[in-house]
Amino acid sequence: MKDLLEAVHLYFEGIHECDVSKLKEVFHPESSLFDADNGNIFVETIDSFLEDLSMRTSPASVGQIMKSEVLMIDYLSPISSSVKIRIQTHKNVFVDHLAFVKGQNGWKIVSKVWHLEKEEKE
Repeated sequence: MKDLLEAVHLYFEGIHECDVSKLKEVFHPESSLFDADNGNIFVETIDSFLEDLSMRTSPASVGQIMKSEVLMIDYLSPISSSVKIRIQTHKNVFVDHLAFVKGQNGWKIVSKVWHLEKEEKE
């Protein structure tokens, strides 16, 4: 379980710092991301997501304290898991379901489904 939690923490750091190298380390290169908050299914490749993220102002760079937590871990097998997390970036609080698979290079996110839970007021 320790190595899975290390992968989740790497995801937290990558999002908080908008660090593409950390996210490339934790995402499988064929992974995709999904959202349906606007009523339509939005699908994004990992390459598109990382490109978008690289142009954002990171929460870390403006002094925001990292606010993230693991809500649930469900082991489907010794090498596959679903992890539900909550993370805040700037004013947005997201809940993500991260599907992980463990291969020769450790735990990798193979898909991400996210939901904008709320927007914090200042």
